Amino acid sequence: MANPRLTKTMPAPLATDFESVACYLCGSSHHRPLTSAEDDLTGKPGQFAFVTCEDCGLAYQYPRLGLNRIKDYYDDEYIAHRKKTDWGMLTPLYRRAMDRHDRSKVELVRRFASLHENSSVLDIGCGAATFLLKLKQEFRVDATGVDFKDLHLLPGFDQIDFRCGLFYEQDFGGKHFDLITMWHFLEHDYDPCRTLAYAKNLLTPNGHLIIEVPRLDSVSFRLYRERWPGLQAPQHTVLYTKASLLAMLNKAGLELVDHLPYGAFPAYFYLFAGLAFKYLQGRGLDLDRAIVPYFVGQLLLSPLMLFERKLNLAMQTIIVKRVDHG
Repeated sequence: MANPRLTKTMPAPLATDFESVACYLCGSSHHRPLTSAEDDLTGKPGQFAFVTCEDCGLAYQYPRLGLNRIKDYYDDEYIAHRKKTDWGMLTPLYRRAMDRHDRSKVELVRRFASLHENSSVLDIGCGAATFLLKLKQEFRVDATGVDFKDLHLLPGFDQIDFRCGLFYEQDFGGKHFDLITMWHFLEHDYDPCRTLAYAKNLLTPNGHLIIEVPRLDSVSFRLYRERWPGLQAPQHTVLYTKASLLAMLNKAGLELVDHLPYGAFPAYFYLFAGLAFKYLQGRGLDLDRAIVPYFVGQLLLSPLMLFERKLNLAMQTIIVKRVDHG
């Protein structure tokens, strides 16, 4: 299942491509080694270190790639930006899985937000925007998406207000949102505290922010360690335990509504990919070849996945609202 098209297709990062960074949560420069990782997903070269802050316990990539260099790792093979939709005989299964993912997001949203045609929704790190398009289809919301990569030529982008670039550099012209979502975005962020503070200020008084990230204190991390898919080096800059995620949200002045030990993203993907990464040892996962064993494994593990919401396998989702004092 190695990906021969991607392995060694770009030079390994140089020392000058990296930059030092203090702890995103407390600003400390004291840390201890956590683990080292490779780009297991595509097989691009490089070794990337993660550390744990000695003062507050936040785990993060150190040193990290600079913004100009990290762009090379968000190419068309990056999983959230892949344009391929034709998987031969397995295309119906693939489409059903993608639709199920978006429907799971909508299910989570329904529990905490009442959306209608006058609602405004902002999805940060929107990728191919299929979630926003699903919300438009079901609730006729006003939809805005932001992504680091310019994806405006993908289908459906004419139906949303798309912004390309860093989220906290976007000017929304005084507009506020009833719902802001970050589905696997915050672990990529180069300034998560700034992002959360800006998101808070963009919420309406009764608005909600929903964030889903991989969970470091989970079963799958204990299983796979340096091959844990949640590392996703070098794109992931921060790794969140439940405690560190809550601490960062508290620092931003956001009030907890609920914390869920699961997410809309299927934990099974982490179980499958972690096993594949252990076998491939950094050679990259060829998704074209992996799709058959992926669905076979999903079928075999379906009894276990019935208990996904109770097992803390890989994900966490947090729902917060803004706190206004005064």
